[in-house]
Amino acid sequence: MLPSTLRVLVVGAGIAGLAVARALRLAGYHPEVVEKLPATTVPGAGIFLPGNAARALRDLGLEDPVQPLGDVVERQRFLDESGSELCEVDLGKLWSGVGECRALSRGELQRVLLTSVDGDVRYDTSLARLDVDTDGSAEATFGDGSISSYDLVVGADGRKSSVRALAALGGPARPVGQVVYRSVVSGGPAISEWTALLGLRSAFIVMPMGDGRLYVYADEPGTSAPADPLARLREVFADFGPPVPDILDAVDKVQVALTDEVEIACWSRGPALLVGDAAHATSPTLSEGAAMALEDAVVLAEALTNAGSVPEALRRYETRRRPRTKWVLDRTRDRDRTRDVSPALRDPLLRGRGDRIFREHYRLLVDPV
Repeated sequence: MLPSTLRVLVVGAGIAGLAVARALRLAGYHPEVVEKLPATTVPGAGIFLPGNAARALRDLGLEDPVQPLGDVVERQRFLDESGSELCEVDLGKLWSGVGECRALSRGELQRVLLTSVDGDVRYDTSLARLDVDTDGSAEATFGDGSISSYDLVVGADGRKSSVRALAALGGPARPVGQVVYRSVVSGGPAISEWTALLGLRSAFIVMPMGDGRLYVYADEPGTSAPADPLARLREVFADFGPPVPDILDAVDKVQVALTDEVEIACWSRGPALLVGDAAHATSPTLSEGAAMALEDAVVLAEALTNAGSVPEALRRYETRRRPRTKWVLDRTRDRDRTRDVSPALRDPLLRGRGDRIFREHYRLLVDPV
């Protein structure tokens, strides 16, 4: 086991960074966590956590504080554009023995993770430079000019990772040509299940997230964000069937983003390591981004605990994680490609085999990390 005096810097205080900090604390380490944004920044919208995310939260000792939040989702319903049934997936059966699927506020999940590390984060602190000694330590220069040395620097700073760039681990994320809309709706229709309406190259998804709120996620092809996201959302999905019209009437604020993915040859260089979206971001189609980040944290802590050196730990970590994250990337691309299939061909296939097709996307992830 590496000594508890290991000097660890975690860059990023989102889900990935806080999960890593929590896992390392449980393993006896004392990581520093820095975040370039101010402490007042609160993530908006909602998040859907599949069963393997619940298992990772349990491994992090966070099952109990998450339990009262949001809504448990037992079933996924896939409908065509008019609102007619295509297929259903029994999530309780799919993730049996693994964990519950849950939709909740992203801000609520963030608070649980932050509390789990006692709020010990240096906010308003950017990483300006990272000098990596491939045989030993890394020297970090922060935005205020201060400099510190570390035995391990963990880049948990998302798709636009500064650590990825500064450690020469890869270029920018690659756009996938998808525009994503997210919103939290109050006062909308009663929805009890994860429900997706599939159009031609577009999808509208809604799920309950507790306290009468609905989490709305929708996407369409595109390479630029619209000037008026709410107007565009209503325009694209104007002809969709129930429950979309009532939900669109209740939406008053929309977040918009362009989706991209990260696929790089190596996740570490010397003592610098990437986790979460910084290493293996995908489009949100499978809702596995948070789950992969939480699993990363668990595996990294185990690798450091069981290895005799940092290089050995990072090799063990990447060897265990790569096949799983590659599976998510490949299955995400598979599902995204179906958007280009005509509904005349797609819909009969989903009516006959949809349950098996969608269950197959998660087959590997049901097994432990």
